[in-house]
Amino acid sequence: MPESRNAGADNMRAGKREQRIAGKAEKKRARMEKKANRKPLSNKAKAAIIGAAAFIFSCILTVAIVGINVFDYVLEFKNGPIATNLEAYKSQQYETSIVYGFNEKGKKVELARLHGEENRVWVDIEDIPENLQWAFVCLEDKRFYDHGGVDWLRTFKVLVTNSTQGGSTITQQLIKNLTKQNQVTYVRKFNEITRALNMEKNYEKPEILEAYLNTVYLGAGCYGVKTAAETYFGKDLDELTIAECALLAGITKNPYANNPYTNMDKAMGRQQYCLDCMLAEEKISQKQYNKASEYEIKLASKSSSANKNETEEEEKSQVYSWYVDFVIDEVIADLRAEYGYDLTEASQQVFQGGLTIEAACDIDVQKKVEKIYANRKGFPSASKDKYGKLPESAITIMDYQGRVVAIVGGTGKKTGNRLKNKASTTYRQPGSSIKPLSIYAPGIDIGYITSAGTTLLDQCITLKDGTDWPKNYNGDYGSGTLVTVESALCRSLNTVPARFLSETLGVGDAYKYATDRFHLDHLTANDKDLSPLAVGGTNGGVSTLEMASAFATFGNGGKYFEAYSYYRVLDKDGNVILDNTEVKYEQAIKEKTASIMLDLLTSVTTKPYGTAYGSGVSGLQTFAKTGTTTDNCDKWICAGTPYYVCSIWYGYDYRSNLGGTSQQVRMILKSVFNEIHKGLSTKRTFNTVKSEIKN
Repeated sequence: MPESRNAGADNMRAGKREQRIAGKAEKKRARMEKKANRKPLSNKAKAAIIGAAAFIFSCILTVAIVGINVFDYVLEFKNGPIATNLEAYKSQQYETSIVYGFNEKGKKVELARLHGEENRVWVDIEDIPENLQWAFVCLEDKRFYDHGGVDWLRTFKVLVTNSTQGGSTITQQLIKNLTKQNQVTYVRKFNEITRALNMEKNYEKPEILEAYLNTVYLGAGCYGVKTAAETYFGKDLDELTIAECALLAGITKNPYANNPYTNMDKAMGRQQYCLDCMLAEEKISQKQYNKASEYEIKLASKSSSANKNETEEEEKSQVYSWYVDFVIDEVIADLRAEYGYDLTEASQQVFQGGLTIEAACDIDVQKKVEKIYANRKGFPSASKDKYGKLPESAITIMDYQGRVVAIVGGTGKKTGNRLKNKASTTYRQPGSSIKPLSIYAPGIDIGYITSAGTTLLDQCITLKDGTDWPKNYNGDYGSGTLVTVESALCRSLNTVPARFLSETLGVGDAYKYATDRFHLDHLTANDKDLSPLAVGGTNGGVSTLEMASAFATFGNGGKYFEAYSYYRVLDKDGNVILDNTEVKYEQAIKEKTASIMLDLLTSVTTKPYGTAYGSGVSGLQTFAKTGTTTDNCDKWICAGTPYYVCSIWYGYDYRSNLGGTSQQVRMILKSVFNEIHKGLSTKRTFNTVKSEIKN
């Protein structure tokens, strides 16, 4: 029985093998039949297949060649000459100019910052605190000191994850800041990358970081960390806390949204994230982190109008004083004269050249006079003209060596910058205030008048057409008697100087003294005549600046100093480019002439019949001369003490009759002089002034 079972099993296995063999044979026959039935490829199909294969191969080859060429280009560009010259960019960067004054202790005090679109003051890397440097590096580019300009790992991560976190390094951001190219294109990004690689090859990391920290925009019109620290915190860089450093760095990502003046919550959120990054990179300790996180940020005060983000609005919010306006004009004019700049070039230097301007103003006096003029304190009551405007006024105050101590070009609160300065750029008829300059000082200097007691005829002259001219202020044509020079000047008679000019002095000498000696430069050739020189009915006009400079000669021994508004101007590298520290003068009139004129003009304030009687400063010798034009449109007073000489104009913007007397302008003088002489010693004399100039 066992043998029979084994035989059956063998037969079954043999049957299965035969079946498998038969199945394979059947499949083979089927494949052969399918192959036999398959139609051969046409020549066209064969050509298409060959073409496709060739195209794919060409594309692969092209990509390979382009890739190799691009790689070669990048390597060549990277190792080539400097593509972005940081020194050139530094020299071309718009930088803020700063106007300084000096307080009573001689310490520099910032008066104004002048800038166009970019408020920037460049600072060297060694003067930027390490905490501030690390705040930007940890937040913006933590591998800054390890990569060669491009953080490939970070860039790849951004591309793969489509992250909103920027992939640009500090070097790439610097390239973007310098080139001003912000387009979102592959070409721009490629150029940025190649330039970044080239920059890293040619510059050290500190140089790159310095340029970045001086060009990054930090909102509120601030370019660079220095102006941002001063704007937001009112601090120098070395005074910043870690918390403040982190806040500044946090502004970078979105200077408008993260501006602490407009969105403190977002700004503080970014600040905290920056502190987290600094801690993670071990640039601050846990203790420093905790202290910075709890630190209460206090922003520098800022007007509501300045809380806007646009630079233009920031600029509008800064209203300079009248003196700053004046010094800007003076520096622009002097740059043009000294270096041959046109108006645009000179203006760019002032507003974008990073200049340091040392203004000559007396800060305290300027503030006092501006306040008086802003509030019309002590001004006479007056009616409005047909345009609804009150009378205007302008004033220049100087010392006796050309220094413009204070200047105000209009009344009311100053609401803008570079306004028309009526003190320095408005020229009106001087009336009788010209007489000391065109008649009496020349008469004494030449020798026609020897003392205050010299007598002259008080009688009008007859012109060629037969008319009598001029009238005195009271309407008469003179007394027909001899009067002293002192009396004629104190009462501001018109008949005496007219006859003296016509019969003795002559218009040629009078005009020469007025223009060449006293530098009334806006008189014209038509002013070489009787009326302009005798009674001030000029064709050209005078400014308060010109008149103050001219009248100073009577208090300093006859020396004429050209007015100046600044001591020095330095370029951004500290080189002196304009200098007024070496004061020079010309002897306009003899010292004896100046002494006689000083006594005569003092009588105008001390004699009861003087037109400026009672205008003196208590305890101090005060000289003065008033002036009123024939049509009563302009009133003047030029006056001086041993401390200051000043000139004031009073009138409507559009010529209109003021009415009244010289009392109107005398009121303004009293208000100003009483205020600015408070606390000054009464022992000072004009002899002291002359002694100081000689020394």
